[in-house]
Amino acid sequence: YNIGIEFEKIKKIEKIGEGQSSVESSQTIEKDEKLPKILLLSTGGTIASKVDYRTGAVTPALSATELYEAVPEIAKIANVDAEVLFSEYSENLQPEHWLEIAKKVDSVADSDYTGIIIAHGTDTMHYSSAFLSFALSGFKKPIVLVGSQRSSDRPSSDAASNLIAATKFLRRYSAKGVFVVMHHNESDKAIACHLGTRVRKNHTSKRSAFETIGSPPAYVIFENTIQDNTYKMENKVSRDYNPRINLDTKAALVKYHPGFDPEIIESLIKLQYRAIIFEGTGLGHVGKTMYDSIKKAKEKGIFLGMTSQCIDGRVSMTVYESGRDLLDMGIVPLETMIPEVALVKAMWVLGNSDSDDEIKKMMLEDYASEFFTE
Repeated sequence: YNIGIEFEKIKKIEKIGEGQSSVESSQTIEKDEKLPKILLLSTGGTIASKVDYRTGAVTPALSATELYEAVPEIAKIANVDAEVLFSEYSENLQPEHWLEIAKKVDSVADSDYTGIIIAHGTDTMHYSSAFLSFALSGFKKPIVLVGSQRSSDRPSSDAASNLIAATKFLRRYSAKGVFVVMHHNESDKAIACHLGTRVRKNHTSKRSAFETIGSPPAYVIFENTIQDNTYKMENKVSRDYNPRINLDTKAALVKYHPGFDPEIIESLIKLQYRAIIFEGTGLGHVGKTMYDSIKKAKEKGIFLGMTSQCIDGRVSMTVYESGRDLLDMGIVPLETMIPEVALVKAMWVLGNSDSDDEIKKMMLEDYASEFFTE
């Protein structure tokens, strides 16, 4: 998959035969009524794609039903009902898609499904998992987002193994929450199940691209066993199901860097943004060239939250004088929250709050284990 060949070193190219194309007929998969029921929702992405051998590109091609048929092993684990919500690469998914997914999942809250699988592209999967974690906090059954780094018709594809692992997890565990299921390492023998608010895509192409920040994955799924690591995790939230499927996209994630132009903050003020999440340096800092713009933003009632560019660790703004200055300006430290999760949470909070005080209170409340002890 990730291989390059230098043209000048090719000594010979020989055609050895013609490829044969075939169209596989749709197969009927018999259901065993003794098995639990699972709903598989497809949104697109590599897991629902095939290679177009005319162009060499990966293109959306598989429906949810075709995914089910391509991995017949899951028929021995559970009865799967498949439905296509949309067919998009995940970089094309927008907050309105999150709302559509959440509303669909909410509509089956009282169904006899054991759990929900959402087939999703990997590029923005952790954004979607974060929103669903907040909007559907306390959902009565597990929700699992599954993707793949390699399309389903490649020999190294992780689509089947990830789908099988997700199905096994839903059959065995009834834990509340939203999870992301992807390869744990380069082997096919271990698949990680990450909490939806504590996971990041940390590699562009390898199959174990997703990692839980601050702790091991919540679960690791092996062929015949599932390792439960949740005892190592704090801040687990168990609440009654109270869906709040609203958002406001007037929230921005600002990554500070040397040379950052404060006019960008001024523009966000003019565009009437209601929340700015800073991805600051180290323990939670931005340069003093930003101070005047930050003060203006605070005067306009904009929520200002601080996260860190560091992959792991906690924002701590009382250690250095510059951090204390920012606290005095009204920036709220968001502890161990991942920047992307903080952005999504801000959108969700803005859509479900009526006052500045309520926004701050909700941003600091733990709804879906978005805060954690490293």
